[in-house]
Amino acid sequence: MASSLTLQTKIKLPSGHEIPQLGFGVWQTPADQAEQVVIEALKSGYRHIDSAAAYKNEAGCGKAIRASSAPKREDIFFTSKVPPRSMNYESTKAQVETTLRESGLEYIDLMLLHAPYGGSAARKGAWRALVEAVEAGKVRSIGVSNYGVHHLDELEKHITELEEERGGKGKGGVLSVGQWEIHPWCARNDIVEWCRKRGVAVEAYSPLVRGERWGEPVLKKLADKYSKSEAQVLVRWSLQKGHIPLPKSATPERIRANAELYDFQLTPDEVKELETTEYKPVCWDPVVSKLEE
Repeated sequence: MASSLTLQTKIKLPSGHEIPQLGFGVWQTPADQAEQVVIEALKSGYRHIDSAAAYKNEAGCGKAIRASSAPKREDIFFTSKVPPRSMNYESTKAQVETTLRESGLEYIDLMLLHAPYGGSAARKGAWRALVEAVEAGKVRSIGVSNYGVHHLDELEKHITELEEERGGKGKGGVLSVGQWEIHPWCARNDIVEWCRKRGVAVEAYSPLVRGERWGEPVLKKLADKYSKSEAQVLVRWSLQKGHIPLPKSATPERIRANAELYDFQLTPDEVKELETTEYKPVCWDPVVSKLEE
């Protein structure tokens, strides 16, 4: 698969829709810069923009998407997320409407629950609101972010319960995507295995580890071997693992460089060599939160 990857490569989701494998993240991108940054990303060939209500830049993302030269709206994939502390039915339902209004888009390609907070009943209610948004045509695919395996197991139970409560198979919704901080120093293989067994696509945020691992011997060796930047090697590693990486940058040169990944290929041994057994996330880590939190 790795040798045939291109910037146009897409992954088929359980929902039936397709998602571009390389995404562009806009976390910490100021609202007044988001439009120009996303325009630059789209010019560079990205067709997948990952935002969130908590980022407060959905409006700029939507404006850039609407102004894009892409022939059809369907050519660009837009993701947003329900705020971590708004995990209940009513607030999730309201957030879908707010995101549609803020972005100016007629539908959201992917809506995620940003973190597994609020307790079991709140998570179930939030999920039900996303299921209803799909049924209403407001959202195309749904998923979760920062869920641990225990949260994912609970979600499966909630989906089964909702099927019984709402009238049968499929009425509990389809989990299409999960998003986590994933890189060689936080590979989350237990979560990845859970998703792979169920056909759930795995997105990797902070694939560049915020630059905190520049100079690591194996990473530097591979960058030198392929005459690529360490950032490019990390994103390529993520792609070859089958993940959907979401690199971010506000610098045009780096935005372009982070998409120039298709003229080299790591060997299977190099993919393994780069991965470590460390568990060193550089971001927040709701994955480890308890079910009652």
